[in-house]
Amino acid sequence: MPDALRSAFEAALQAKPLADREIAAVVAAVQERLAELLSLAAQIRERHFGRSVSFCAIVNARSGDCPEDCAFCAQSAHHATAAPRYGFLDPAVIAAAAERMKSCGARRFSVVTSGKTLDADDFERLKAAVAAVAQTGLCADVSAGLLEADQVRELAAIGLSGVHHNLETSRRFFPRVCTTHDYEEDVSAVRAAVAAGAYVCSGGLFGLGEDWDDRVDLALTLRGLSVHSVPVNFLIPIPGTPLEHRPRLDPAEALGIVALYRFLLPDRHVRVCGGRQGVLGPKSARQVLAAGASALMLGDFLTTPGSLAAEDLADAAALGLEPQQETP
Repeated sequence: MPDALRSAFEAALQAKPLADREIAAVVAAVQERLAELLSLAAQIRERHFGRSVSFCAIVNARSGDCPEDCAFCAQSAHHATAAPRYGFLDPAVIAAAAERMKSCGARRFSVVTSGKTLDADDFERLKAAVAAVAQTGLCADVSAGLLEADQVRELAAIGLSGVHHNLETSRRFFPRVCTTHDYEEDVSAVRAAVAAGAYVCSGGLFGLGEDWDDRVDLALTLRGLSVHSVPVNFLIPIPGTPLEHRPRLDPAEALGIVALYRFLLPDRHVRVCGGRQGVLGPKSARQVLAAGASALMLGDFLTTPGSLAAEDLADAAALGLEPQQETP
C-alpha cells in the first residue's frame, strides 16, 4: 500500500481534500515523523504561496468587560484578571497605531473590539476606525463579534477589506470553552462575512484541552466555510481565567498543529498569531514558517506582548521569504 503521508502530500499539493487515512497519517507523523512532516508542509506552502508571507497587526480598540464566559479569555467580565478595560479608542489613536505597524512591515491591520456585539454608537465608532485605517493604505480589517452581512457590506463601502471571527475549536469541544452562546452563532457570523464578499479570517486556539480529532474537525469546518485565512493561536494561560493552570503546549506539538493545518487547508493562509513566542520561544517566526505557515501577526496581541517586528521579518528573510504585497 502506498505511504499514506506521501499520498496526503500529493493531494495537498493539488489542493485536494485528504482521505481519512491520509489525515490519520498526518496526525501520526507529529509523533513519528515530525521532521519529515514539517519539510513536506513547507513544500505545500511554497506550492500555493510561493516565497511570500502575509504580515498583519491589530489594535485592541475596545478592551475588557466582555459578557461572554470564554474560559481562556482575559477580557471576560466573568473572570478576575489584570487585563485593561476601556471604551472605544479615538479614530486618530487607531490610525496612529496602524501607521506604526505599517512602518514595521504589516500590510493588514485589524480593529479588534471585546464583546459579542456592538451597539449602534459603537458600530458608528467602528466605521470611523475602519475609514481611518483605510486612509493609511493598509488593508482595513475588523474583529468585532457577531456582525451581520449587511453590516459587513456597510463597512466595505467605507474601506473595509476583511473580517476576523474565530470559531476557536470544534463544535464538539466548544461547550467546554464557552457556555454563553452557541457555536452555530459563530459559524453563522463567518458564513455571513463570506457571503458579503469580505476577506474572511477565522481559526482557533490550541492547548485548551482539545484532542487531535477536535483540531481536524475545526480545520474541516473552516474549509467548508471557504475562509481565506486561518489564524492558529496557542494558549498562554492567564491568571484569573478557568484555564490558568493548563500546561502550555509542547513546542513539537505546536509545530505539528501548524503542519496539520497546512495539509488540511493547503491553499488558505495559515496565519500564526497569539502565543507563538510563549510556546516556541526565540525564533518562533522562523520555526512556524518552516512548518508550513504562510502568514504571521506582527507586534503585540490583545492582552499579551509579542516580539519585535524586525526580528520576525529577519526570520522570514533568513528562509528566503518576502512580505506579500497586499492591497486594499
